[in-house]
Amino acid sequence: MSSGSSYVIVGASLAGAKAAEGLRAEGFDGRVVLIGDERERPYERPGLSKGYLLGKDERAKSFVHDESWYSEHNVELVLGDRVTGLDRAAHEVTFDSGERIGYTKLLLATGVSPRRLKVDGVKLDGIHYLRRIGQSDKLRDAIRAGGRVVVVGAGWIGLETAAAAREYGCDVTVIEPQETPLAAALGGEMGAFFASLHLRHGVDLRLGQSVSGFRGTDKVEAVLTEDGSEYAADVVVIGIGARPNTELAEQAGLSVDNGIVVDAAFRTDDADVYAVGDVANIQNPLYGERLRVEHWDNALNGGPAAAKSMLGQDVSYDHLPYFFTDQYDVGMEFSGWIGGGYDQLVTRGDVEKQAFHAFWLADRRVVAGMHINQWDDGIAPTQDLIRSQRQVDPSRLGDPSTPLTEA
Repeated sequence: MSSGSSYVIVGASLAGAKAAEGLRAEGFDGRVVLIGDERERPYERPGLSKGYLLGKDERAKSFVHDESWYSEHNVELVLGDRVTGLDRAAHEVTFDSGERIGYTKLLLATGVSPRRLKVDGVKLDGIHYLRRIGQSDKLRDAIRAGGRVVVVGAGWIGLETAAAAREYGCDVTVIEPQETPLAAALGGEMGAFFASLHLRHGVDLRLGQSVSGFRGTDKVEAVLTEDGSEYAADVVVIGIGARPNTELAEQAGLSVDNGIVVDAAFRTDDADVYAVGDVANIQNPLYGERLRVEHWDNALNGGPAAAKSMLGQDVSYDHLPYFFTDQYDVGMEFSGWIGGGYDQLVTRGDVEKQAFHAFWLADRRVVAGMHINQWDDGIAPTQDLIRSQRQVDPSRLGDPSTPLTEA
């Protein structure tokens, strides 16, 4: 690639940083500019609701690269300035400050933002969202002394922060409009497993309820629900999902549908503009569907793959969705996708003892699987089953004495 080329990455995220790393690893010797609106260099986000929030992981562990890596690899790191305009005809992006920079190829790694709750009192002090490392710092300061914590939303962020708050000794209430936690991610049966986990650790789960407002003078004092209930709160955490940051793509006229629409090589409908990470709605060759995956593993692996595509290499990204969680004494890994539907759930092991595998099947084919505290096997055998797309015998699949390769 010509050293006169300029590759610009908007989004100093894990995906963006790994794309910059990938460009250099593939031998690109042109200009690489990595732009982020935060003042922190790129960092990984899983710890913000897990080890970092609990004070178990040092801040330095969160960063994707050492500070010196960027200068050593001639990557221009532009922090604290937001890109607000994209001129595709001129091949330029415009910063909030008014500065413009040209590109030969552009990668959008703009990520997601927390969905905001729109009810009375939502701007009171003591109400937290969790996406950035500074927000994790503030939440840790708020819960480390104990007190009454109300978590709005029983998704991954909500349950992980609830677990952290319990470990700090807080009284925790979780309010969720669905009848089970994690309904969209895991379905009802495995959602119920996580509900029972939190109940055993003293969390007050209020399912099938929606928040109608917050009460307080300057600081939040209570959470109100639509059934007329009121829950005292010193701290509130709102975790009701995330929305993709597609504003730049929309303004530039790129195709947007639940994220920036890209093919299996991360290409938008502009030959010189690509998208990766949480914001990308990518065609997955394995499932034959478009998937927008918000998890760490997708950013980790998607960034280098997008870099190869930008350099003209043949890329067809069929990486299986993967995520993990740590809550109390439970460690879990999940891989696959149940959004296309499933007709059977098979468990293998002892659910009550929190040591088992679970498999989601459609037409006797494994479309997703997870394990709870089964680290000797891990998730790799499950991923092999998913990729094989072969029909399995559910009774053998659920029998721990039968090797997964023979199920």
